[in-house]
Amino acid sequence: MRLLFVHSDHLEFETTTEAGAGLAETEDVPMEGRMEDCVTAFVSVEREDETDLDAVVENAADELRDVTGQLNTRKVVLYPYAHLSDDLASPDSAKTVLRDLQSELDADYDVLRAPFGWYKSFEVSCKGHPLSELSRHVTPDRTDGDAGSETADRAPSEWKLLFPEGGTAALPERSALEALDDEDVDRVSDDMRALVADEVEGKTANEGDEPPHVELMREKELVGYDELSDVGNLRWYPRGKLVRDSLMEYVNDLAVEYGGMPVETPVMYDLGVRAVRDHADEFGERQYRFESGDRRMMLRFAACFGQFSIMRDMHVSENDLPLRIYEMSTYSFRREQRGEVMGLKRQRAFTMPDMHTATRDVEQAKEELRAQAKLALGTSEDLGLNYEPVVRTTRRFYEENEAWVESLVEDLGKPALLEILPERRHYWSAKVDFAAIDRLGRPIENPTVQIDVESAERFDITYDTGEESHHPPILHYSPSGGIERVLAALLETAAGRETPRLPTWLSPTQVRFVPVGEEHVDYCDALADDLKSAGVRADVDEREESVGKRIARAETDWVPYYAVVGDRETEGDSEGLKVNVRGEGEEREMEFEELRATVLEDVGYLPKKRRYLPKHVSNHPHFTGR
Repeated sequence: MRLLFVHSDHLEFETTTEAGAGLAETEDVPMEGRMEDCVTAFVSVEREDETDLDAVVENAADELRDVTGQLNTRKVVLYPYAHLSDDLASPDSAKTVLRDLQSELDADYDVLRAPFGWYKSFEVSCKGHPLSELSRHVTPDRTDGDAGSETADRAPSEWKLLFPEGGTAALPERSALEALDDEDVDRVSDDMRALVADEVEGKTANEGDEPPHVELMREKELVGYDELSDVGNLRWYPRGKLVRDSLMEYVNDLAVEYGGMPVETPVMYDLGVRAVRDHADEFGERQYRFESGDRRMMLRFAACFGQFSIMRDMHVSENDLPLRIYEMSTYSFRREQRGEVMGLKRQRAFTMPDMHTATRDVEQAKEELRAQAKLALGTSEDLGLNYEPVVRTTRRFYEENEAWVESLVEDLGKPALLEILPERRHYWSAKVDFAAIDRLGRPIENPTVQIDVESAERFDITYDTGEESHHPPILHYSPSGGIERVLAALLETAAGRETPRLPTWLSPTQVRFVPVGEEHVDYCDALADDLKSAGVRADVDEREESVGKRIARAETDWVPYYAVVGDRETEGDSEGLKVNVRGEGEEREMEFEELRATVLEDVGYLPKKRRYLPKHVSNHPHFTGR
């Protein structure tokens, strides 16, 4: 069964003509109706449901109770809607399911059921909040868990640890860490142990606790929740936007240097219901709009669909492969529920660098995955993060490519967690994920690369060899993962250091000058301007506060380099500036030119964004003061 739930201000329908001889319901069901403030459930009963109609009714009722519970309503419209599927059950079975579903709900809900077998005009008004449109696929499987979830008897994954120097260690699900011998324990980092506990043993560390980055993002005036928007949507203050923009520029440059060709695709598409069902895996948060006499659906997607649309319309020859299409998707959406959003780790709207690579065959796809995985792991050095790799494959892929998987881990140069799925459950046959571990011992998944073995056929993407056309294996690749999650990992890593800091290239202020008196401000201004012309973000704290308080502000702002400037510096009585380098615990004596060169060397080839806040700290407003 396919279900589309729309939280509606109202649903109104009227029957017009019968859809076919003997199909139309005419008794015990209204020919027209209207319901206010309700959940409209558009229902397609499918052929597979006929194996156990009672079970599919029970599972559908469970789904409806779950959705109405989230939306806090007890009013339901059941609306038969054949357009959700192209594999429909017989009319008699569909009518039985709809009648039984109504009976199942009648005791607890106010139910309006539209009749089966009629053409109808209808009008629905969607409330438009993030949970107002939800879709479900319900099967007749009888499970011990929630309806529509994975079946209880699905074979579990097999887990191993692979080591770059060779060798493997089996990880039983219930006691994975205890199964490691002393030698293996010594080869595994604390972060990998935390990842194994979470992934294999299913033990979520410090469950329910707020990770440190949530407080830091507000305290450092980087990011905040906007109370006028829906929960989970963020607003970015100048310091945070500078970090975010720098990360986006960094990933853009990385992708283009690798060979990604930037594109930009629409945020909205008009598609039929069937298209949404067929491509549900590629779509993120959805927005639906139905109009009387004109069925259509408006959607917001992540980047996959738009890039696949470009590839489908291209003429791709074998010589064009590998073909890499890249987009920085600033409007990606995820259907996170209330309570699931968490700071920068999980949001409903996020920024996702996304590359899709069409390849000649699986062999070329494997080598692309190797190269892209190594590139993703290399970002950890630029970001100052530790990433732990997870390799995931189907059993068939692993058995056919065991030596290749081992060589991949050797190339990554660190132990990798391996998940072997008994069968393919997703569109990919192999993937590599990288996770940072937060201060509470929980993973933050960031870069990922996947071999997609079905989307090319699904989207009719082909390449031409001159004799015939082929569907290419396609890689999904995010060199960094979601930009917001990168910042979450950066803040979590900073929180774990004795002296917290961001990498210099991401620090909103890279150098700060603290003039002792008003007479030293102009000198400091000139130094800051000189650094600005060299691509260094420098400011001057000329506030009417004690030098000690202004030094404390530089420490609070995590400024990597700061110097106090007085008479000795301005009159040339000293050999240079006494520069406090964050994390070193003592001052360095530096000539100004040496300071400039040191900061530029620290930043290296990484982005050099201009300062987003005024030069004088006295002009820095407080964005989180109320």
